[in-house]
Amino acid sequence: MADEKKIIIDEDWKSKVEAEKAEAAKAKPAGTDAPSPTSEDSADPPMPPASFELLLTTLATEALVALGQVPHPVTGKTQVQRNQAKFLIDTVDVLRQKTAGNLTTSEQQVIDSLLHQMRLVFVQTANAPGSS
Repeated sequence: MADEKKIIIDEDWKSKVEAEKAEAAKAKPAGTDAPSPTSEDSADPPMPPASFELLLTTLATEALVALGQVPHPVTGKTQVQRNQAKFLIDTVDVLRQKTAGNLTTSEQQVIDSLLHQMRLVFVQTANAPGSS
């Protein structure tokens, strides 16, 4: 059993995304003195730059919400929706398949790690109360 692969799971991906979001929110276009967001702007907040990793973490976060692991951002309640979670996990797997050979090493590690983590949570929550 010494030949078993060691799986390293990056548990810190959520904090990295939050840091990227905060940094993007601070960034202002060069040469402008953009005012700070007002209550009117809160309905349409600035978005971070689009990236493959951000797409993956967005789908993974939605899957965790659907698995009841993270409270819903609007209601604050946890609710298990396994069909939705399975759809999101399958969607990330389709992205993995369709981008095979076109990803950087870092991107490949992120997608493999997220798929592994989401599948583990999906299996672990199969017999949890409230999951049907």
